[in-house]
Amino acid sequence: MLFYSLLFFTFLLRFVFVLSTIDSIDGDHPKCSTIGCLGKRIGPRILGRRIESNVPEVIYRILEEPVSKNEVLGKTDVPQTLQEFMSEMKQSRSDAKAFALRLREMIVLLEQRTRTAKIQEYLYRHVASSSIPKQLHCLALKLANEHSNNAAARLQLPSAELVPALVDNSYFHFVLASDNVLAASVVATSLVKNALRPEKFVLHIITDRKTYSPMQAWFSLHPLDPAIIEVKALHQFDWLSKGKVPVLEAMEKDQRVRSQFRGGSSAIVANDTEKPQVIAAKLQALSPKYNSLMNHIRIHLPELFPSLNKVVFLDDDIVIQTDLSPLWDIDMNGKVNGAVETCRGEDSFVMSKRFKSYLNFSHPLIAKNFDRNECAWAYGMNIFDLEAWRKTNISLTYYHWLEENFKSDLSLWQLGTLPPGLIAFYGHVHVIDPFWHMLGLGYQDNTTLADAETAGVIHFNGRAKPWLDIAFPQLRPLWAKYIDFSDKFIKGCHIRAS
Repeated sequence: MLFYSLLFFTFLLRFVFVLSTIDSIDGDHPKCSTIGCLGKRIGPRILGRRIESNVPEVIYRILEEPVSKNEVLGKTDVPQTLQEFMSEMKQSRSDAKAFALRLREMIVLLEQRTRTAKIQEYLYRHVASSSIPKQLHCLALKLANEHSNNAAARLQLPSAELVPALVDNSYFHFVLASDNVLAASVVATSLVKNALRPEKFVLHIITDRKTYSPMQAWFSLHPLDPAIIEVKALHQFDWLSKGKVPVLEAMEKDQRVRSQFRGGSSAIVANDTEKPQVIAAKLQALSPKYNSLMNHIRIHLPELFPSLNKVVFLDDDIVIQTDLSPLWDIDMNGKVNGAVETCRGEDSFVMSKRFKSYLNFSHPLIAKNFDRNECAWAYGMNIFDLEAWRKTNISLTYYHWLEENFKSDLSLWQLGTLPPGLIAFYGHVHVIDPFWHMLGLGYQDNTTLADAETAGVIHFNGRAKPWLDIAFPQLRPLWAKYIDFSDKFIKGCHIRAS
């Protein structure tokens, strides 16, 4: 009896499977027989078989063929929209092969157009972010002229009686390196206005030779008393005039290698084989920011300020929204760099950066020496213990790896000072609360105004700087609130709130 039962059950399963197969092949019918549907759901699972796709094999075969860049060249009848495509297919009643060929043409055309549009977007953003807006150029010229004609614009900063405070470690010392007068004014104003004890704040502004006169004129005519402001050009530092300076040599090499391997923007955009993201990275290489001494000078803070024990370094694209004096109460546990980690946080787009986000782990030199999943940290608002720094070889490590990158034709990491900084400060970073540094306001607009207002410091890192027309309009007011738009220099250069 058991034998006959097993035989009948096996025959039933085979019958159900055959019915399910017939229903699968007969793709034109929307409904299936009751037993057939049961077979589709149960039969394949019992017999260990997969349900095959209803898509004809010819469609897969045609869509998987290699794409030629000239495939749709000169064709004017390719459907432009899904609606046009569906209308054409219904009218022609094409078979599966004709359907696949037409679909392929439409997809290839749209891909090419999307790629072209994306590259144009990157090119326009590169031009917009690299150019000096005429308003900022106007401001620098007016202030330079004021410096020449007005003795009040040439005041010593700080005044003689306050000079001792510049080396007094009982004060809170901040360092800002910038060649942008308007941006520097926002950082300084936001720092002082939110300070609970501004009389104990010393801001050291480092600039270049060409911006020194406009920068001095601005802060001479717009004092931030009782805070102490120092404006100093790089050529005025004794350390930079003594022998060879590593940062200057590195920049010369960097510029030479870039000109040899990167080419101009026209050559970069004309490359029709690389992905848009690669082209965007190469365009970014041409940005003046990456060849600016202001961007590299932070690695020499211990030499630039030999009398100071601790400083907070500020980028010029940040806004301070709280009192920063509590940063001096943070126990650094012997570490050199107090920074916010960028691999943990609610915003997975901004706070998802690890070493693999910056370093090229396909290069054996990087893969051998570093962990790709090591958490990255942020430049822009950093506490530097200069006493602890002077006991390390951080600066030497920085330049050693810059040299290795030059030898490797700039292939070890993405552009900027953060990648070599991640290497140089490896093992010397003390993680601080994310409240002190919110990032990403210059390359994404997912951050809401309400969220940004809750951070102690916000950072417009990315191309969409708040002083540019490409800034995100809903976030720009956080920066613009620290500008007096009734000021005669601001009005005279037509700098507006939006």
